[in-house]
Amino acid sequence: MCKDKAYPWLLVGLLWVVALLNYMDRQILSTLQTSIAVDIPQLRLAENFGQLMAVFLWIYAIIGPFAGMAGDRFDKKRVIVYSLGIWSLITLLMGFAQNFTQLYILRAGMGLSEALYLPAALALIASEHTDRTRALAVGIHMTGLYVGQALGGFGAVLADVASWRMAFIALGVFGVAYALLLCVCLRSSKNIQTNSIEKQGLGGVIDSFKQLLKSPQFVVILFYFSAISMPSWASKNWLPTLFAQNLNLDMKIAGPTATITLALASFVGVVVGGIMSDKLGARFLRGRIFVLSVGLFLCIPGLVFMGFCQSAVWVVVAGLCFGVGFGFLDASNMPVLCQFVNSRSRAGAYGIMNTVGVSAGGVVTVLFGRLSDGGNLGMAFASLAIFMAIVLVVVSVLLKPKKQNV
Repeated sequence: MCKDKAYPWLLVGLLWVVALLNYMDRQILSTLQTSIAVDIPQLRLAENFGQLMAVFLWIYAIIGPFAGMAGDRFDKKRVIVYSLGIWSLITLLMGFAQNFTQLYILRAGMGLSEALYLPAALALIASEHTDRTRALAVGIHMTGLYVGQALGGFGAVLADVASWRMAFIALGVFGVAYALLLCVCLRSSKNIQTNSIEKQGLGGVIDSFKQLLKSPQFVVILFYFSAISMPSWASKNWLPTLFAQNLNLDMKIAGPTATITLALASFVGVVVGGIMSDKLGARFLRGRIFVLSVGLFLCIPGLVFMGFCQSAVWVVVAGLCFGVGFGFLDASNMPVLCQFVNSRSRAGAYGIMNTVGVSAGGVVTVLFGRLSDGGNLGMAFASLAIFMAIVLVVVSVLLKPKKQNV
């Protein structure tokens, strides 16, 4: 057994792999549209593909608050292991899908199972780390999401080398095996509440929701999170298509180019932003809010230039700018939440944030599918800069923490 001082960072390392699988398993579908469409013709329409991507988000959004509350009330280790095991099994089964309906049902099941992971994982990391290392620990964990997203961009390459079915099957088998490993390596979470959801009842869960929503500051955080989720999900689901259209590239090149550009930039942003957030947070009460503002500011020109530029150099530069900015946001989200929500409710609070954020992302995903069919995808990306500018003003003016850690 590792020493207590080492375990918080070991935890980050173990969950980093889960984070990678979390995004790789969901992201790989975005570059497999052409390959799967050979066997399932309905996916030749971008609107149908958008519906397939969006069902994940709708289910993720519906289950989000309850998944978050489960992370507060049950052993977070079990929540994480069950989540990984179930979505990995679903990924494996997607390799055997024979029609659009089967893919649609499995994609919905993936949304349900993956919704359990992030609230429990981020709350667990936040509880194991102090204010001095919390943002950096969260940031390093989030780099796993970026690497998973980048590797997911190679889906078209894997399909070309083997098949789209083998890509899903291989990922699913690895995820199930890693879930079994976590059963041994993860410790049970501290301070498990004795009143489970079964004892507390649905009314108790609703009361918890009401208490969170009574906080004006938390409502501001919800607005902020929903606004930044629109470009976040748009880039995850449609950036490869945008690169292919704007730069006239084959998806086997556009997919990796888009996802790697975004992932590398976000990787840098989340580490630098995490260090800045911890350093400034230790010196100023609103230090973490300042890091959020910087991240939002960087995202605005990135979106505009990604949408309008048709030069490979400028599109990549714009993607790098957006990625670094979003890395700042990802590193600071949970530490900022810790300034307004106590440790017993953080997973539930993040679950609610996921619901509003993913709901916004679902709307954007479907809308962008229609706009892509009409040739207006670039304009859609650029228009999201307006929402980022609005939320920059709101966050800078209205978020006023009273403590570094509630």
